Amino acid sequence: MSILRDALPGAKVLDLFAGSGALGIEALSRGAASAVFVERHPDALAALESNIQALHVGNQASIVRSDALGFVERLAAGAFDVVLADPPYSSDAAATLIDRFRRVPFARILSVEHAATTDLAGDATREYGSTAITFCYAP
Repeated sequence: MSILRDALPGAKVLDLFAGSGALGIEALSRGAASAVFVERHPDALAALESNIQALHVGNQASIVRSDALGFVERLAAGAFDVVLADPPYSSDAAATLIDRFRRVPFARILSVEHAATTDLAGDATREYGSTAITFCYAP
């Protein structure tokens, strides 16, 4: 998250495949103005709602119960400042997100977490052991 520190203050953040909300909540703690969390699994939604309530960030957060890829398909260019995504490593969702971003840059920055063994067509990639984060930047 430190690599995004300059982009987060005042940012409108989207957390895709939000799970417990760790990425979006971290962005809020680093100064993001708001975060939209997209998640569809009931257990993850329960944890997400609990974490948002426990950390008192409900006034900056909204939850969308939806498939993340379907949600992204409806976004216009520039809809968000920063998008954080942690899709299941076993799926092709990371590549699909980057492909959609290349067609419609729905944020200034897209950050996608994935297995380090997966090569993605991003602008920059950082590896952390078996995990990698690929960044894409709007033109």
